[in-house]
Amino acid sequence: MGANSLAAVVVLAAGGGTRMKSNKLPKVLHEVCGRSLVGHAVAAAQELTPGHLVVVVGHQREQVEEHLAAYYPAARPVVQHEQNGTGHAVRTALETLAADGVQLDGTVIITAGDSPLLTGETLRHLAKAHAEQDNGVTVLTAVVPVPTGYGRILRDEDGSVAAIVEEKDATDTQRAIAEINSGVFAFDAKLLAEALSELTTDNSQGEEYLTDTLAILRASGHRVGAVVAEDHRDILGINDRVQLAQARRLLNDRLLERAMRDGVTVVDPATTWMDVQVTYEADAVVLPNTQLQGATHLGEGCQVGPNSTLRDTSVGAGAVVSNTTADRAEVGELATAGPYAYLRPGAKLARKAKVGTYVEVKNSELGEGAKVPHLSYIGDATIGEGTNVGAASVTVNYDGVNKHRTVIGAHCRTGSDNMFIAPVTVGDGAYTAAGSVITSDVPPGALGVSRAQQRNIEGWVERKRPGTASAKAAEAATGGAAEV
Repeated sequence: MGANSLAAVVVLAAGGGTRMKSNKLPKVLHEVCGRSLVGHAVAAAQELTPGHLVVVVGHQREQVEEHLAAYYPAARPVVQHEQNGTGHAVRTALETLAADGVQLDGTVIITAGDSPLLTGETLRHLAKAHAEQDNGVTVLTAVVPVPTGYGRILRDEDGSVAAIVEEKDATDTQRAIAEINSGVFAFDAKLLAEALSELTTDNSQGEEYLTDTLAILRASGHRVGAVVAEDHRDILGINDRVQLAQARRLLNDRLLERAMRDGVTVVDPATTWMDVQVTYEADAVVLPNTQLQGATHLGEGCQVGPNSTLRDTSVGAGAVVSNTTADRAEVGELATAGPYAYLRPGAKLARKAKVGTYVEVKNSELGEGAKVPHLSYIGDATIGEGTNVGAASVTVNYDGVNKHRTVIGAHCRTGSDNMFIAPVTVGDGAYTAAGSVITSDVPPGALGVSRAQQRNIEGWVERKRPGTASAKAAEAATGGAAEV
């Protein structure tokens, strides 16, 4: 099918979704595997490169329009001010295009904004069959294990669709049919416009039903065809949060299966979650209870997990990330993070760098081979190559109004329990003494020391804490020689 064969895709996303029980978020903006429901519909449609991509919005349309503008600017929102049925929604879309001088010629696909498992490949197969069979309209159907509640597909002897019978109107024989209507259609554009003009609201809901166009076209002598989805789960729509969770599980399983077939080891798929934007290279290993979110990338041979959550984070080849939370961070080749590390936005670990146990890094770069092994906060800092930052160190970056930067040069050795009061620079090859508060720059190769001189008060415990276990231990150790 050529790039221009598909005149338009119209995504119906105007419904209220009352069964979601959500006061603030429109149904179509609920997420499944890192993408909104309507985002999944738009992404599938974009795989077909249609001439026009229209999303019909209505309920809480301002939020939906903002979402589309931010993430899917190629999709044009069209407002259905009153939700008068699916037929009315499609007619609104076509009339809006026509008002702009767009005369559609070719195939128009109608799909739903709440079917996140519907793939571009399935839509492509529908469009191809529609063109090859010269149908007036082609219905995407599915053969499901339990068809209860769905409209059944009645076929003629030649395989064309004779009718779609809703559950409440079906006979016992018809209810036994397992092939159901998905609500996704491919139409000839001109025939669709003609059929929509003949719709009435003469039904129990007082709405214009898109499905009524099938009978209109059939009565006009046009063939109504059907294509069965290879995976019946493709057509599943989301009406409540139970179905939302079910769809998330199904899509996650698909994503993990694809990753494993591409060479990623997923040790426990049941406890591993992956968003649709995640990318990976061969021989990456994902350990149990790990969440890979957003545009996270796993480099070749890296290991992530267990118990890790990465969002919009890149992990370099051969790196190890264990029990770590990372958000918009970069972990370089052969670098290590964790266990129990927190990499905040702007954290960048160069090749072979290390961020260890209970270390938090924010908006900071660690050079090649630099190490912050444990119990430290590194914020707004640059750490040079080969430098080791002692335990319990803090870059004191905030003065209550502004953030300031700490620079620690290459091959430095900073002592444990250091406070670096930014802005401050420690030169290449310098050392800082344990327990120091570094308030001034340390020249290259110097030792920075900032602490009071220690003094010991002999006999203090025996005099001030007489009778305690400490006093008795001291007396035993000194032979009672404490000064009085």
